[in-house]
Amino acid sequence: MDIITVADLQAAVACFVDERDWQVYHTPKSLSMSIAIEAAELMEHFQWQGNDASRQAAREADVNAAVAGELADVLIYCLALANAAGIDAAQAVLAKLAINQERFPPGQLPSRHRLPPPASVAD
Repeated sequence: MDIITVADLQAAVACFVDERDWQVYHTPKSLSMSIAIEAAELMEHFQWQGNDASRQAAREADVNAAVAGELADVLIYCLALANAAGIDAAQAVLAKLAINQERFPPGQLPSRHRLPPPASVAD
């Protein structure tokens, strides 16, 4: 299996946009709005469900396929925004993870925010 990098994905999105002359529409304002719209469509698949029900639903083939499509839409718009703003998405993610590593060191989350361990198969 070939390895696809974030840079490859950014280039693929840029090519798709270029082939359609959509640069005029791909402004930071419009793309950021599109991300929010697609994220809302993603949330619709889990609306009104509890945490456990949403985990179960995400494993159902039809829901999983629909979620994958919406997630792809969100990612495509994120990569398009990175392109429009001249941001290397991979570097942005790594930089933000480094910041979050300092802000949220492993094992330091207050216990009231920790999820209980998953139930064992025997339960």
